Amino acid sequence: MTGENQLGEFLRSRRDKFDISLGGVVDNTRRRVKGLRREELALMAGLSPSYYTRIEQGRDRNPSREVLEALARALRLDDTERTYLWSVAMPAPSRTDTGAAHSVRPGVLHLLNRWADLPAFVVNPRRDVLAGTDLAARVNPAWSPGHNLVEFTFLDPRARTVYPEWDEIARQAVAGLRATAATRKAELGGFVADLRERSESFRTLWDAHDVYERVMGHKALRVDEGVVLRLGYETFALTGPEGHVLYVYFAEPGTPDEDTLRALAARS
Repeated sequence: MTGENQLGEFLRSRRDKFDISLGGVVDNTRRRVKGLRREELALMAGLSPSYYTRIEQGRDRNPSREVLEALARALRLDDTERTYLWSVAMPAPSRTDTGAAHSVRPGVLHLLNRWADLPAFVVNPRRDVLAGTDLAARVNPAWSPGHNLVEFTFLDPRARTVYPEWDEIARQAVAGLRATAATRKAELGGFVADLRERSESFRTLWDAHDVYERVMGHKALRVDEGVVLRLGYETFALTGPEGHVLYVYFAEPGTPDEDTLRALAARS
């Protein structure tokens, strides 16, 4: 998404961030590079340095599955990073955006209408909010239809107030978008390019090549005159080519957060 050599850019970023102590690298000289040198990674993966250099520089765009797996093991990639590695090395035919991507199934809308006590919403791969509960919009203005979660984070001045832990939220937002973009380049390429132009913070995080898949977790949000609400969340991928994801947030039972959420839900 920042060039034609996504595989090489990703490998270089993981090599730069590798903790050499984990790989048993012993070097008594003053290192001029961060992380692993190319020849060190090649040795750990059982490759020749010249062959690995061709891969990283984009002169060999078709490494075998065995080579990719060896590199993944050497770099100690987690499951999300491995999935991303396969996606950029052996991309499937890219999906294109259709009108259906912006339409939420009636059954899902019915569920949202029944969940008056939960902040819940549906997003498409771009992170456009397509539908949500009334309570979601009361907790966070970005969680209402017509908003985009990533644009809100980086372009809306309210974001740093709403998110007390903005740095972590921003990092996760970009890393999650990158993971999605690997399989939806045609759909998300222009969106990413526009954000890179409009936000230096987004550009810096995007160029770090981190990938992250948000499945569950916790988030802090500032609501009601500075009160910080801490909620857990779960995500549910909705079956279908649109790539819609349902986010459901909740407070831990018996906590002040649950009381705050109930008070927000009681508002007309």
